Amino acid sequence: MIESINELDIGSMYLDELYEVMEQLGAKPFAARQLFDWIHRKQSRSYDEMMNLSKDLRGKLSEVYPLAIPENLEIQESKIDGTKKFLFRLQDGNVVESVWMKYHHGNSVCISSQAGCRMGCRFCASTIGGLIRNLSAWEMLEQVYEIARITGEKVSNVVVMGTGEPLENFDHFVRFIRLVSDENGMNLSQRNITVSTCGIVPKIYELADENFQITLALSLHAPNDEKRRELMPVADKYTIKEELDACRYYFNKTGRRITFEYALVGGKNDGEDDARQLARLVRGMNCHVNLIPVNPVRERSYVKSGKKVMENFKNKLEKYRINVTIRREMGSDIDGACGQLRRKYIDKSE
Repeated sequence: MIESINELDIGSMYLDELYEVMEQLGAKPFAARQLFDWIHRKQSRSYDEMMNLSKDLRGKLSEVYPLAIPENLEIQESKIDGTKKFLFRLQDGNVVESVWMKYHHGNSVCISSQAGCRMGCRFCASTIGGLIRNLSAWEMLEQVYEIARITGEKVSNVVVMGTGEPLENFDHFVRFIRLVSDENGMNLSQRNITVSTCGIVPKIYELADENFQITLALSLHAPNDEKRRELMPVADKYTIKEELDACRYYFNKTGRRITFEYALVGGKNDGEDDARQLARLVRGMNCHVNLIPVNPVRERSYVKSGKKVMENFKNKLEKYRINVTIRREMGSDIDGACGQLRRKYIDKSE
């Protein structure tokens, strides 16, 4: 829980909190709006660029609230589709991954919400090594802003689907959503934001009560509790019924269609009976099933389902009138699994 603005970096503050900062620093109130504009609309990297702020104020801000800009350590670019994967080093030396993807409907950025992850999903590289810490709202925003600066292109969509469980970092995540969609800043439509969660049930209810217009994507990955427990430790705490009840509540509160993510793991959850069970689970819900070819992870033994198996699974769901697609694989030639670039860097550093 965030208790006061003294616990926040300047980029994580709402406009009304910046008014309080200006008062503390002896500056005119209107400087708060100017500062917010520089940080979130112009996405400035330095106080030195903010020439309509007095030199005295810029000096005080630099001393009390230094702008923490992540260092770009590495960029991998796919020769197949132009997808770019970024490795950023934060002020404390921790590293996070972000991805830029170009689609016909616009450019999407996938960001991380934590350094590391403690959820322990068996097929995921991001969780190897566990959780180090939560990211601040500013550290999430800066992944978006820095990629926009580097590519020189507009970001149309943001997916919080990189390393970490966003709903375990709830307060900073909510702050991120409010800031990235603020009309005085980047002004990104909430309808163009997706959050992916393993399914922290109480937090899904809390998120629904925020009445955002973002898309909720639940990582389901299995058609029954037994198989889900094998793949996802979170299933030891919450049943699929509890997850789906929370998703129904989210839809009823927001009117936003639910996305169910389903990573197809060869020989584990990709059979015809799995498809039938999945269809029975979600039938009647306003939802979309996103089938994901699981990326091989060198530390894990799971393998990707074959192309024919994936198509058969999709066809089976469609026979039950389930809205379903197979996710297009982006950047498959650049450490396809989320977290792999970060893992490689950590392994080299140790």
